Amino acid sequence: MSSIVEVKVGNHTYLYESVSHRSGSKVTNSRRCVGKVDPKTGQRHFKADYIEEMRAKGTPVEVAPSQKTFSADDIRASAVLEAGLTHLLTESAKSIGLLPALRAALPGIWPELFALACFLVANNEAVMHASDWVERVDMLPCGNLDSRRISELLSAIDASDRNRFYELWCKTRSEAEYLALDITSASSYSELIEDVEWGHNRDGEHLPQINICMLMGITSRLPVYQTVYAGSIRDVSTLDAVTEAFSLITHGAPVTTVTDKGFYSKKNVRAMLAQADRHFIAAVPFTSAFAKGQADGERKDIDCAANTIVVGADSMRAVTKIRSFEGCELFTHIFYSAKKASAHREDLLATVSVLKDEAVANPEKCSKSDAHTRYLNIRHSKRVKEGWTVSIRDDAIDAALGYSGWLVIVSNCVDNAREAITIYRAKDVVEKGFMHLKDDMDLGRLRVHGQERMQSKVFVGFIALIMLSHIHAVMLDGGLYRQMTARQLMRALAKHRVQIIDGQRIMFPPSKTQKDIYAAFGITPPM
Repeated sequence: MSSIVEVKVGNHTYLYESVSHRSGSKVTNSRRCVGKVDPKTGQRHFKADYIEEMRAKGTPVEVAPSQKTFSADDIRASAVLEAGLTHLLTESAKSIGLLPALRAALPGIWPELFALACFLVANNEAVMHASDWVERVDMLPCGNLDSRRISELLSAIDASDRNRFYELWCKTRSEAEYLALDITSASSYSELIEDVEWGHNRDGEHLPQINICMLMGITSRLPVYQTVYAGSIRDVSTLDAVTEAFSLITHGAPVTTVTDKGFYSKKNVRAMLAQADRHFIAAVPFTSAFAKGQADGERKDIDCAANTIVVGADSMRAVTKIRSFEGCELFTHIFYSAKKASAHREDLLATVSVLKDEAVANPEKCSKSDAHTRYLNIRHSKRVKEGWTVSIRDDAIDAALGYSGWLVIVSNCVDNAREAITIYRAKDVVEKGFMHLKDDMDLGRLRVHGQERMQSKVFVGFIALIMLSHIHAVMLDGGLYRQMTARQLMRALAKHRVQIIDGQRIMFPPSKTQKDIYAAFGITPPM
């Protein structure tokens, strides 16, 4: 004999089928959960498999009017899709203004481009696998994304489409913030991409390349603009062209760029000083006589308590002077870190010691090595039994340590040393952006043929990087990195699934971890 009993557990009331069994004079009961009571209406909602089981036995249960029932065939034909991560990406893209900008800029193909960008965020795989992924996730309708369709999409985007998106996106991200600028290389085997040329490959690969230049907001930590140019063009040659292009996109809105030592040249500084609305913060390399002169001029007096500043957990010495640069005045910030100088000295001396041991063991081989001869004199000698002499080049060590721990930053807008170093250090957001672009989204090696397809693939990568950068920023601000990595977050959300039965969507209840993630992003879980 069986009966349905209600069991209250916490704030929920569950339905259990209680079945009595008699064995001689002994009576036992077994229970199984078969449903739940709606807390608002008080109606009983039974599980689909229990409803089907009782129907087959000829004793159908009473179903609440609001509860849709399904047959066993409906359930067997249903689909279970990953829903959590695509829900997070879609809602995040809406909240930061990415989806409206993409929809307005590319009205005919934006759902497919967005799906492709989501694939790059979710998978560290080549885009040829996007079709399989789209079939197992729940997201905006985008059709089939097989290799042929992806090629058609990449060919359909032209420069005007990209610029229209950049203009809308920059307008959306119109908050005033410093923009960090940097360049990375992406290698390719293709001979059909016009911009693929031999140049300084930042990954050390012996392959022709393109260069990708990107501007990222230091405060928002989101990519703002990017452009692609020939692989043979040096960093110092592109700054003016990139900022000019960005100025056209933003219709002359004021921009403050933050650049590292690779972008410094007198030509670049002159170009930025020539425009009153162009603000900049730039590190100056010690290959420049200007930087050497600033450090040498402060060497005797900078190391004192009066010049000490504390930035975060780090302390250093700093002075700010106004210096003339070809008739214009620049705020020149000179920094000295005794900690960095000492650490660099210890590392270099340890390296030289190892190099010397190697040279003594095999002098002939090491005499042909630039790494060894940079700091060692390795010579033939008839005066010693071994036939070789090895000695340390103290002058080379002194030269290598001459400006260790020093940094010179110039600016036409920041007059405070602490603010200048804080802004400059924050520019690592663009370096992290490149790391995500190349390592997390399979864009370190371009597997496309043709100039337009190359530009379009990098563009889709830029859209994906916006979403991935948003994820990292929220995780950092919300303390989620103490609990999980970004990849673990994505895997946790991918387990939040939806079952589609006879056209009706039934969401699986989110786990506590999934609820915490949605809450951190300010997103309501999918219903």
